[in-house]
Amino acid sequence: MTLTEQAESDATGATGATTVASLARDWAARAPKQVAMREKDFGIWKEYDWGRTWELVELAAHGLLALGVEPGDRVSIHAEDRPEWIILDLAAVAVRGITVGFYPTNPAAEVAYLLQDSGACVHLAEDEEQYDKVDELARDAVPDMRRIIFVEPRGMVGKDDERLLFWDNFLELGREHRAQHPTAVADRMAAAQQDDVMTLVYTSGTTGPPKGAMLTNKNASFCIDKIVNSEKRVPGGPPNPNDQIVTYLPLCHVAERIFSTWTMVGAGPVLNFAESIETVNENLREVQPTIFFAVPRIWEKLHALSLIRANDASPFKRRMLKLGLGLANRIGKIKVANDGNHTLQSRLLAAIGWVIVFRPMRERLGLRRCRYASSGAAAIAPEVLAFFIGLGVPVFELYGMTENAAVATANFVGRMKLGTVGEPYPDIGFRIAEDTGEIQVKHDGVFKGYWNKPEKTAETMTEDGWLMTGDVGQWVDGTHVRIVDRIKHIIITSGGKNISPSEIENSLKTSPYVKEAMVIGEGRKYLTALIGIELDTVGDWALRHNITYTTYHDLSEKPEVIELIDEVVQQTNEKFARVENIRKFALLPKELDHEDGELTATQKLKRSAMLDSFGELVESLY
Repeated sequence: MTLTEQAESDATGATGATTVASLARDWAARAPKQVAMREKDFGIWKEYDWGRTWELVELAAHGLLALGVEPGDRVSIHAEDRPEWIILDLAAVAVRGITVGFYPTNPAAEVAYLLQDSGACVHLAEDEEQYDKVDELARDAVPDMRRIIFVEPRGMVGKDDERLLFWDNFLELGREHRAQHPTAVADRMAAAQQDDVMTLVYTSGTTGPPKGAMLTNKNASFCIDKIVNSEKRVPGGPPNPNDQIVTYLPLCHVAERIFSTWTMVGAGPVLNFAESIETVNENLREVQPTIFFAVPRIWEKLHALSLIRANDASPFKRRMLKLGLGLANRIGKIKVANDGNHTLQSRLLAAIGWVIVFRPMRERLGLRRCRYASSGAAAIAPEVLAFFIGLGVPVFELYGMTENAAVATANFVGRMKLGTVGEPYPDIGFRIAEDTGEIQVKHDGVFKGYWNKPEKTAETMTEDGWLMTGDVGQWVDGTHVRIVDRIKHIIITSGGKNISPSEIENSLKTSPYVKEAMVIGEGRKYLTALIGIELDTVGDWALRHNITYTTYHDLSEKPEVIELIDEVVQQTNEKFARVENIRKFALLPKELDHEDGELTATQKLKRSAMLDSFGELVESLY
C-alpha cells in the first residue's frame, strides 16, 4: 500500500491522515535505537536516534500547543540546516500547523514581507543575526507574532523583548504541557486530514514578490511514494536505513526538504548536517554519503575543484590526473550513448581509471561511496554530468517544481538520456501543450494554491485542472523530455528569431572560469552576454600565469582574463547556430549577491534586476 492509499485509509478511521510527523512517530516505534540524524558539535559527530528524535518532536509539539498554536496557524523557521529545523517542522505538522521556511540569506526586507504575508504566530530565529531582522520591524507590522524562539544564546542575553523564548525553555514548556495534557499531540495527529496544508514553500521571486505555495499532507505522501520510494529511480533500490545523506542546502527549498526530511521519514536514511555551506566539501569527505542531491551550481563547483586540483598538483600527479580526467570524459560519453549503461569497453576503462585516479578523486570530492546522485532545481550543462558519470558517480537529472511537489520527470536507471530531464513518473498526468510547448501536469502532488493569492493560483491552472509549469519542453525519442527554457525567458530578437538563453548560459558555465552568465538580446539585432568569473579558479589561473590582482573587480579588468573568457565564449559559439552566437560580452565588476537583489535566495539570476543594475554596461555592448 502506498502512503497516499494509506492516508486515504487512515483518514476514514481514528488515526488521522498519514503525515511526515506520523511517519517519524512510526520510525520511533519500530526502530527507536536506529540513528536518524547526526550533527557535528565541537568537532565530534553527535547522533540522534529515532527514539530521541521523536521525543524532541513531541516536546516541541506540546510547546507549540502551550503557545496557543491552532490548526492552520503558521510557524516560521529562519535558520541554517540543523536538527532544530527538522524537529520544529515535524512538530508544527504534528499539531496541524503550517511550517514556513525562510532562507538563511533572506535580508530584513524579505523577512518582513514573508512574516507579513504568512501571518506567522511563532517564529524561530536561529541567532542574534536572524533575530535582528525581526527586531527591526514595528510590533504592529507583525501583529500575529506572539513568540520568537531562538537557538543560539550568544548575544541574546538581555534583549528587551518579552516575545523571546530560548529553545531549551521552549522544550521545557512542552514537557510541562505534556505532563498536564498527555494526549494533546496525539489527539491533534488523529484529527489530521489529507487536505491539511502542512507547509508554505515560497517561490524564489524572479519576476515579483515571492508567493507561498501551499503543500498538503496528500502532496507530501504522493511525493514520497513517487520520488523517495521509487523502485526505478535509484541504483540498488530506494533509500534505506543503511544510507547516509549530507544535508546542506536550505531546508525551506522544496528539493532539500524532499531529499532530507521527507526522505528521512519516508525511508529511514541517516541525515548528516553540514556545519555550514562553506564546509560542505570537508563534511562530504568525512561522511562519504551514499545518496547525494545537488543543484547545478554545486556540481559546477565540484567540477571546477577537480580541474583546479589537476592544475595545482606536482608534474607527475598532474599528468596522472589529466589522464584520469580524460578517461572520465571518455567513459562518460560511452555511457551516455548507451542510456547510462556500461559497455565492455567502458568497464575496462573504468577499472583502469579506478586504480589510477578515480578512487582518490572521488574520496576527495566526498563521493567515493555514492550509489545515487541527482541534479535538479535548474538546468545543467550535459558536459558536467557526463564528467561525473564517467568518474563513476551515477548522476541522474530530474525535474519538478514547488507547485507539483517536484513530481514531474526523472531519468530512471538504465534509461538515462543526457540532455533530458528524463521520463514522466508512472501514472501521472503529463503533457506538452501543442500550441505553446508548455509542460503541464496533473496528479495528487499538485499544490492547493498560493497563500492568499487566488488570482495567482487561477493563472497557474487550466480550466480542467492541469498545472501550467511555465517551462517549455520537447519530447526526445517520444519518451524523454528536454527543457528548452522558461517561457518568460525566451528571447525574440529584432529579426524575429526565438532563442533559449539558458542553453547558451549553461554551456558557458561548463567552463571552470565562469560562475554566472546572462544572455541578452530581446528586441536586439544580436546576442550579448554579461559574465561573472569564478573567483577561485580564475584567481588560481592568474597566479599560475604571474598575474597579480587585489580584488574581484581588479581581476575582472585584466586584459589576460578578458582574453581567457573570450576563448570560452568562442568555444560556446561553436556549439550553436550563428543567430545564437554571442557577438560581444562584458565581465561583471562584482560578485552577484542575494542581498543586493541580483540573485534570488536559490541563486537564480533576477534578470530584470540585473538589467537595472548593469544597464549602462549592457548598452555599451550595443
